[in-house]
Amino acid sequence: MRLITLSIFIIVTGLLLSQQANAQERNHERVWVSPSAVAGQTIGLTKVEVTYGRPGVRERVLFASDGLAPFGEVWRTGANESTVITFSDDVFVEGELVEEGVYSLYTIPGEDEWTIIINDKLSWGTEYDAAEDRLRVQVTPEEAHFVEQMMIYFEDVTPESGTLYIHWGNIRVPVELSPDRELE
Repeated sequence: MRLITLSIFIIVTGLLLSQQANAQERNHERVWVSPSAVAGQTIGLTKVEVTYGRPGVRERVLFASDGLAPFGEVWRTGANESTVITFSDDVFVEGELVEEGVYSLYTIPGEDEWTIIINDKLSWGTEYDAAEDRLRVQVTPEEAHFVEQMMIYFEDVTPESGTLYIHWGNIRVPVELSPDRELE
């Protein structure tokens, strides 16, 4: 009987200590300066979801030769982990077909033109591998109202198309998306 009582005591003590350790771990989770966000949109029957970190401008130079996201260099398009874009169906990105799946979204900022990169490799931050590029397309950035924290959002959504915007500081970059699926 003492053995059973001792066994129950050990099990209960172990469970309580485990719960306490989990509570302490939650209390010490990191609060990111650039919080995570998710933007999602259904275009026709295709679901598009983007998960990204939202860096703030914080009085820094963003898009310039000496900026935080330098002209001509691959940028992770956000902060922390690589930005992830998911397509539930095949989709045309700026007229180029991308198969349904989960990808990283990178960009190369430029003064007059940006390169949008859909990449097969999901990674932390800037572990970009050009050999994993699925697609590269060029788009034209637009001047826009100022936003402190980077945003990704959708506008001009119809059953046939929609525009994904990457917006930070006073620049926004449009990316045209069209499902590769006929509506019935």
